[in-house]
Amino acid sequence: MATTIRRLGEPGDLGWVVQAHGELYAAEYGWDTSFEGLVARIVADFTTGPGPKAAWMAEVDGSRAGCVFCVPGDGAAAKLRILLVHPDARGRGLGAALVAECLRFAAGAGYRELTLWTNDVLTAARRIYQAAGFVLVDEEPHHSFGADLVGQTWTRAL
Repeated sequence: MATTIRRLGEPGDLGWVVQAHGELYAAEYGWDTSFEGLVARIVADFTTGPGPKAAWMAEVDGSRAGCVFCVPGDGAAAKLRILLVHPDARGRGLGAALVAECLRFAAGAGYRELTLWTNDVLTAARRIYQAAGFVLVDEEPHHSFGADLVGQTWTRAL
């Protein structure tokens, strides 16, 4: 199976990101549609927001299989947002490749650090972040998306 990473920008890419997040997180974690709404807001902000930003799609045999976004954060920081790899495409290194694209872009755009917010139940994603050099800097329990979760903030100097 051929895998590729390309810049987001083909018709249907944005809708796929929202739909895939909504469906997969409901199936895997029982999260409600408020999570899909959050992803929709992130995607909408990406299309209209200022500053250096980019997003990538992973494909397997020409079909969408994953994504990641890099958007402006606070000050000299960029944010890694909405990393996802479809279950059918996991185990091929796509998550690590998407994060690497985000890191390259952020450094090339002049950002000094890359931050991200995730939840502790997303163990596979956390392993990818740790392998890429991110460090956990904060944790806080919260109730979101219909579940009790522990939110985590991770950061990496560029």
